Amino acid sequence: MIVYGLIGNPLTHSWSASYFSSKFRQENISGRIYKLFPISSLDEFPGLIVREKELTGLNVTIPFKQKITGFLEELDPSAEEIGAVNTILISRKGEQIKLKGYNTDADGFRLSADFTGHANALILGTGGAAQAVKFALKELGIQCLSVSRNPGTRETICFSDLKNEHIHDHTLIINATPLGMYPEISSFPPIPYQYLTERNFLYDLVYNPEMTIFLKKGLEYGTSIQNGEKMLQLQAEQSYQIWEFNNNFIPA
Repeated sequence: MIVYGLIGNPLTHSWSASYFSSKFRQENISGRIYKLFPISSLDEFPGLIVREKELTGLNVTIPFKQKITGFLEELDPSAEEIGAVNTILISRKGEQIKLKGYNTDADGFRLSADFTGHANALILGTGGAAQAVKFALKELGIQCLSVSRNPGTRETICFSDLKNEHIHDHTLIINATPLGMYPEISSFPPIPYQYLTERNFLYDLVYNPEMTIFLKKGLEYGTSIQNGEKMLQLQAEQSYQIWEFNNNFIPA
């Protein structure tokens, strides 16, 4: 049996296991299983890799997308540039194990919507998912300004500093924080929603629930909205292609 899986903390929000289980069933893919591996610290990661001998591919979610890079022997060029990994290919040859990191979030985001007409974007958050979004938008020629509770660079401002001109000038606004994600569905990014207009496009990387408060507030002011479900599907499919066509693992 070939095992794929997901590491992160928490994993209560994740639909990955149900997504892949449905995919395997609907496409008559046998000999594969997808498991959740909740870990509280990356100190648990090396033991997991050794213990789960049939594990050949992993997805990575919050809060490990950036720090996991230090545990990998090799990074795909885009993952290295982004500085975050959401997909790991595990190659096994006897007792030798090689871990290579990829980032499928960037392509998943870029291909998930039509961003035509948006020249500037606000990216809410500065974690691994936010870095993938920034990478994708720069490929599309869209200028980005990051927003964080603790800004550390000139390209990042504090949520409390957001003003009308930021919302007006940056018509595309992406929530790349976990705010609003199940089970904390009552939370939402603290932006000045009253300045939103029909010119704005609110994109929430959160996909569970389908309609977050962030998106609901956008609708109140006539914005276009989209959740992260299509991005999830696209990045998951790309992860699967990486696992299936780059690995020579033969299950016992």
